[in-house]
Amino acid sequence: MRNKIYSLISATCGFLLLACGSNGKQMPAAATEAIQVPVFDADSAYAYTEAQVAFGPRVPNTPQHVACGEFLADKLEEFGAKVTNQYADLIAFDGTVLKARNIIGAYSPEKKKRIALFAHWDTRKWADADPDEKNWNTPILGANDAASGVGVLLEIARAIRNNEPELGVDIIFFDAEDYGEPRFSGGKHLDTYWCLGSQYWSRVPHVEGYNARFGILLDMVGGKDARFYKEYYSMKFARDICQKVWTKAKEIGYSDYFIDEQKGAATDDHLFVNEIARIKTIDIIPHSDKDSFFAFWHTVNDTMENIDRKTLRAVGETILNVLYTEK
Repeated sequence: MRNKIYSLISATCGFLLLACGSNGKQMPAAATEAIQVPVFDADSAYAYTEAQVAFGPRVPNTPQHVACGEFLADKLEEFGAKVTNQYADLIAFDGTVLKARNIIGAYSPEKKKRIALFAHWDTRKWADADPDEKNWNTPILGANDAASGVGVLLEIARAIRNNEPELGVDIIFFDAEDYGEPRFSGGKHLDTYWCLGSQYWSRVPHVEGYNARFGILLDMVGGKDARFYKEYYSMKFARDICQKVWTKAKEIGYSDYFIDEQKGAATDDHLFVNEIARIKTIDIIPHSDKDSFFAFWHTVNDTMENIDRKTLRAVGETILNVLYTEK
């Protein structure tokens, strides 16, 4: 782990008392105040992503899901967060009762001004977008969807534990996001069949009356050559937050990843946080003209071979810079 810090220097005005004869005039002198942004370690984020995949598919109601949940809660606690586990029985589209667990890590929970960072940590029960029909009932490993987003947030948690930003931060891992009806089913395929953990949290937050200045959702943020466009619902509900994040990405050299154009709409956790919790939230999610998200989305090939440290770094550094420049 590297312990270096980036310094973003902002000019401030100070005053130096100078004795000028007997009139005691005050003359201005320059001073600076450093905003210290921790380094984002992409190797560390990659390792946290890999550690989740090592459990196997993290489908609700499986031992692998339970074990990974313990790992994530322990990591947040290790990194200095106040951890809340929100357990709930959530009803899936087919009537299955999912033993779900939203995991929340709060930094400076006493602060009223807060930023929420989200990712889902469960994986898809069906590889229903796989080109081989024989794989459709196979659970996916979910390296990109969604271990990558969780991996980035765990590295952010590690980075800020000894150098917290000015605002309070909540890192929230949603469960039961990816248990929506499979595409080979003949059902209704409603939007509300997805994102069950975020729907629950938005109605029953971990803190009564919880609010945040804004939220940022990370989903599928580790793929090679990923391109993140401004997603439709993000722009509808939180256009100013999109602008804030994409501008910061450009400032620090990641405009090749964060494309300053709007494309596509994603039924994702941010939709329900916006609609139910009324917290302005954006979704950092890839878009491919050919495959909607990425070529191996909801297939058995969503494995670590497709995870790129450069993409993890682009997203992680952008988020950290947003956190530490928010006043």
